[in-house]
Amino acid sequence: MEDKTSSRFSEYLFAKMDGQDVSASQGPRKMTADTRKWMRENLLLTVTLSGVFLGVFIGFSLRPLGLGGDAVMLIGYPGELFMRLLKLMILPLVIASLISGSASLNARMNGMIAVRTLVYFILTSLLNAILGVTIVLLIHPGNPGLREAITPLANARAVNILDNLLDLGRNMFPDNLFQAAFQQAHTVYVPKKHSFQNYSDKLINPEEEEVIRVVQYRTGTNTLGIVFFCLVFGTFLGTLEDKAHVVIDFFKAVFEVIMEMVSTVMWMTPIGITSVIASKILGVLDLSLVMSQLFWFIITIIIGVFFYQLVIMQLIYLIIVKKNPYKFYAGLAQGTLTAFAMASTAAALPVTFRLMTENLRVDPRVTRFVLPIGCNINMDGTALFVAVASIFIAQMNDILLEFGEIITVILTSTAASVSSASVPSAALVLLLVVLSAINAPAQDVSLLFAIDWFVDRIRTTNNMLGDCYAAAIVEHLSKKELMALDAAGFQSVQTILPTIANGRLSANRVPDPDTIIVEMEDETNVADITK
Repeated sequence: MEDKTSSRFSEYLFAKMDGQDVSASQGPRKMTADTRKWMRENLLLTVTLSGVFLGVFIGFSLRPLGLGGDAVMLIGYPGELFMRLLKLMILPLVIASLISGSASLNARMNGMIAVRTLVYFILTSLLNAILGVTIVLLIHPGNPGLREAITPLANARAVNILDNLLDLGRNMFPDNLFQAAFQQAHTVYVPKKHSFQNYSDKLINPEEEEVIRVVQYRTGTNTLGIVFFCLVFGTFLGTLEDKAHVVIDFFKAVFEVIMEMVSTVMWMTPIGITSVIASKILGVLDLSLVMSQLFWFIITIIIGVFFYQLVIMQLIYLIIVKKNPYKFYAGLAQGTLTAFAMASTAAALPVTFRLMTENLRVDPRVTRFVLPIGCNINMDGTALFVAVASIFIAQMNDILLEFGEIITVILTSTAASVSSASVPSAALVLLLVVLSAINAPAQDVSLLFAIDWFVDRIRTTNNMLGDCYAAAIVEHLSKKELMALDAAGFQSVQTILPTIANGRLSANRVPDPDTIIVEMEDETNVADITK
């Protein structure tokens, strides 16, 4: 009996030494340890998700109290500070990431990654526009009675898509880099100044006043121009080789410092997100009436966004990368929640960088290149929203769109989304472009103002996830080039190290990089060299 007991004890010890769990009682303990480990690793995600639910709960709980404007402002004040902190770090983060990322690649590699990124962004935006048109035609949320129930905004001026595209070029090539940090160019229409021969002529036809295009500057960071300059600057910086090392190391250090600051600020996420969501819910008048009137429009957007996120985006990742896409999707949960709460891809950019680099281990040379560009160009959710909203307004006005007009909606939505700014509610301005293309009433855009605070958050998650998936796919497509670049960099380090032969320096041998070969004839030479 003792032999059996000692034998079992010996087997238990050996099993423990091999890392095996032989005791049945270890099951619950192991499960508890795994749970604690998961909670430690995903603590920030858990509290962020809790902040979203808490914000919704507080918002709907306080609505019956009918709080005044000052109270709502104070509730939203912590969220405002949180957003300001995140936006504070966007500009240095974009500059440091793009310069250090593009400088670490050669010019040919930068060009290949840029082409693949732009092609992917345009194709996915086009795919989202097609998906939006398909879903809105199937569900048909537009009801002519809604137009009578909600008073549209008067004096809404249609936007010319040509102006939008030209403004895109003006902002891409800024004439003053420092001005681009706080202003961006845009086209406005002002009354034409001309001399009247008779003052009564001006009084007779005051509404037929002629207007002209004028390029003015409005407040807002011209991120697109800064991105373009940093890409060019970093590409040429990389060609300087040894001379550029100090500058490249400087921007890498700046990037690391900003990321450390982001890690600290992110612990304010639960308070900030709770504050933002609660204040938005409290600030909407007649929330139940608006939601009931535009219920099917909201449902159409939600179906389109989540069908793209959970099906189409995952299929693209699976076909190209050939890995589990939902594991990648789950790793971006915290960034998705942040983008939802902030309603801005740019505001979520610091969080996205941290998740892609630390959690998902995507090559930082690609993320530093793709994410800032995608923040300004890739607007998948915006393309889907604009396509759905334009046909929704046409349905409300009993406008039957033919096949050619539907194609116009798809192409115009794609072009407008590429030229959009990564700021909240920019899609409503772009919607005017599409409505002008199909001759739909531009003033009906105001019907969507009441729900845009919510729909904007949903489509922003599509934009943010599109940037991250683009980085992962571009990294996979560029794997061979990146490996070749790594090999070239390793070979450059493996320079012909000088060896000491017979007391003299010689470059005839190439030793192992971790060894130094010293060949001596006698001790005299050793003494001479050690001196």
